[in-house]
Amino acid sequence: MKKTVKIILGSAVLIALIYVLKYFKDSNAKDVVDYKTESPFYTTIDTKIVATGKLNPEEEIELKPQISGIIDEIFVEEGDLVRKGDLIARIRVVPNEQSMVSAKSRINSLKLTYNNSQTVFDRNKILFEKGVISRQDFENSELNLNQSKENYEQAKDDYKIIKQGSLSGGSSANTTIVAQIPGTILEIPVREGDQVIQSNNFNAGTTIATVADMSKMIFEGKVDESEVGKLEEGKQITVVLGAINEKEFPAVLTFVAPKGIEQNGAVQFTIKADVDINSSTRIRAGYSANAEIELESKDSILVIKEALLQFNRITEKPFIELLKQDGRFQVKNVEIGISDGINVEIIEGLEEGDKIKVWNKASEENNEDDDDKY
Repeated sequence: MKKTVKIILGSAVLIALIYVLKYFKDSNAKDVVDYKTESPFYTTIDTKIVATGKLNPEEEIELKPQISGIIDEIFVEEGDLVRKGDLIARIRVVPNEQSMVSAKSRINSLKLTYNNSQTVFDRNKILFEKGVISRQDFENSELNLNQSKENYEQAKDDYKIIKQGSLSGGSSANTTIVAQIPGTILEIPVREGDQVIQSNNFNAGTTIATVADMSKMIFEGKVDESEVGKLEEGKQITVVLGAINEKEFPAVLTFVAPKGIEQNGAVQFTIKADVDINSSTRIRAGYSANAEIELESKDSILVIKEALLQFNRITEKPFIELLKQDGRFQVKNVEIGISDGINVEIIEGLEEGDKIKVWNKASEENNEDDDDKY
C-alpha cells in the first residue's frame, strides 16, 4: 500500500516538473517586443482658431409701410440693383369705415362751430365800429373765429388722409415705398394684392422688401469660451468661403462679444469681422464661411509628434520613453510649448538625435491590419 502511494506521488511530482519546464521553455521562446522609435525634428508650427459662421451685408434695412393697405404694384425683383429714392412698390389705401364716419362727423361738428364763430365775429365787428363793445371783446371774437377755422381745416385734412392715404392723393388713393439706401434687393416677401400693416409703436409692420449694400460684407461667427480670451479686436484674419471653391478673403476682426451664449452645453461668443471683397467677385448674402484666426506662429523649432507624448496620471506632466545605449527605454520628463494638434514644441528635455519610443503600438497594429484588407 505504501509503495503504491509513493508511486502516485512520484508520478505527480514528475508531471508537475515537466509542466513547469515546458512553461519556462515556451516563455523564453516568445519574441522580444521590438518597439519602433522616432526622433525630434525642426519645423514651423502655426496655431489657429477656426470659427464657423456666415457672410452678411453690413448695412441691411427692411422697408415697411407707414399706412395700412393693399399692395397695388411692385416695380422691382429680387436681385435688382436700386439707388436711394428708387420706387419699390405702391400701396392702395383701404380706408377704415369706422374711422371715416368718425372723421366725417368731426368735420360736420367743427363746421357748425366755425359758422357760429363767423356769425359772432360779424356781429361784434358792427358793434365795435359803433363803439358799443371794447376792442378786447372784438379781438377775442376774431381769435375764436381763426381757431374754429383752423380746427375745421385740420378735420378736413384728417379725413382726406384716412380716405386717400395722403393730402395730395389726387385722383388715385395710393402711397409709395422707396429705397432708403443704394444696394441690392435681397428679398420681397409680399406679392401684389397682399394686405400690409403700417409700422407703429405697437406693431413692427409688414416688410415690403429688404435692401442691402453688398459691397460691404461682414463675417459673423462664434468661438468657444476656451479660445475667446486669445482674440483681440483689430487682428488680421482670413475668411474662407466654401461655396466659391474655398476662396480666401482678408478680413479685420472688429467685434468680440462681451457676453457668451450657451449652446449645446458649451458657451459660445459671437465675433464679427469686416471682409475685403473684390468688386469682381459676386457674393451672396448668407454664404457659409469659416474664419481662420492665427494665434501664434513659431519657425524652425524642435518638435515631436504629439502621439509620442505620455502623461503622468498623478502629476499630469508630460514625458517620453527615451532609448538608451543598452537598448532599454528610460522615462524622460519634457517641457512642451505650442501645438497644432499633430506636432508639439519641445522646449526642454530632448535633442535632435534622440530616439523616442512609439508607445501606442496597438494603434499601429490596427492600422497595419486595416492596410492588409485593401
